[in-house]
Amino acid sequence: MTIVFVLLSILVLILLITWVKLNPFLAFLISSILAGFLLGIPPEKIAKSVQMGMGSLLGDLVIVITMGAMLGKLVAESGAAQRISDTLMAIFGVKNVHWAMMVTGLVVGIPLFYNVGFVLLVPLVFTVSYQYKLPAVYVGMPLLAALSVTHGFLPPHPSPAALVAQFGANMGLTLVYGLIIVIPTIIIAGPLFARFLKNIKSSPLETFQAKPKREEELPGNFNSFFSALFPVALLIGTTVLAFQIPETSSIYPYILFVGDPGMVMLISLLLATYTLGLRMNFSIKTLMDLYVVSVKDISMILLIIAGAGALKQVLMDSGVSQTIADGLQGWDVHPLVLAWTITAIIRVCVGSATVAGLTTAGIIAPLVSGGVVDPNLLVLSIGAGSLMFSHFNDAGFWMFKEYFNVSIKDTLKSWSLMETIVAVVGLGGVMLLDLII
Repeated sequence: MTIVFVLLSILVLILLITWVKLNPFLAFLISSILAGFLLGIPPEKIAKSVQMGMGSLLGDLVIVITMGAMLGKLVAESGAAQRISDTLMAIFGVKNVHWAMMVTGLVVGIPLFYNVGFVLLVPLVFTVSYQYKLPAVYVGMPLLAALSVTHGFLPPHPSPAALVAQFGANMGLTLVYGLIIVIPTIIIAGPLFARFLKNIKSSPLETFQAKPKREEELPGNFNSFFSALFPVALLIGTTVLAFQIPETSSIYPYILFVGDPGMVMLISLLLATYTLGLRMNFSIKTLMDLYVVSVKDISMILLIIAGAGALKQVLMDSGVSQTIADGLQGWDVHPLVLAWTITAIIRVCVGSATVAGLTTAGIIAPLVSGGVVDPNLLVLSIGAGSLMFSHFNDAGFWMFKEYFNVSIKDTLKSWSLMETIVAVVGLGGVMLLDLII
């Protein structure tokens, strides 16, 4: 009955949004409370679960998303996004824009957390879409596929890194195997799949759609790329330093502080305020007005993500992920397929890739100690399963829907299907490697 109750809660969420036309934030709250009662959480603890879920998810994301929106608005209004898109188009050509976006997402996605990469690069997608009259979903899907795959498969992202440590895998070898699988997976789920999305209607947030500027009004190439990609460079630099410098060093805590995604975004915004703002003759008042407008435009996105966090926490507190995992543990299938399946089912029910991956790890761990399976491939199998079919209970689903401003139906046809392709093709790559190695 546990799975039935989870599915019933998600069905209520879908009906409230699509049939009743309720605001998604309110729908999430109602569905979360219903799930809490159905799954047996004591009534006095349901409200606390809802509040904890909203707070924990927003605590991680609110700085990243708000600072990212401000930086994205500045990059768009200053003309830096136009300069970057012009340069990319000159290198790849308009016909190959989806390949340009894929390469950008792959390079940026390896060191960058998904949410940071999303809010940083989506303005670039919208600028290219607006300037060259191309469908936004068609332009953006290869980039988002790359960001999503690197987040789920490759260390040093949280879930893969934690799995490497838990299974005693080799991080370098996992990264090499991961890249072998990641590249064809992104090509299939990104540029190739995007060809079928040209007819999806999208009206991206206007805050990231600046009007084209004349050549002489644009910032230079170096200034544009440096200011927009500085967060990437800062994260890469602090990540490398954290591995090179002993934890006992006096500067190690400061490296961790500067490398925190929220601090990275704050430092980057302050830098861009000077390089793309004050240096380009924007006044402080104009810049602050731009920042206010950018935050207003993403306020509902924050609430919807908070609602998704509430539902995720209720499901976690009810123990549903462990119940599902225990029920599937006895299946007589290949260990890599079993790990993928358990992870995928938990992911679909709970909505969190990280929770799905780490929950599965605890169930599958005995297979590693018994030498039944390659721990590096096990990390990648779980990573693939953790990306399976993102839908209503996943914050990433709502970020895509609200930023690109597409319908629920089209979000399922594009974003959710892309994530499913990633999960299935990723498993295929893992099994192929298992045959070769």
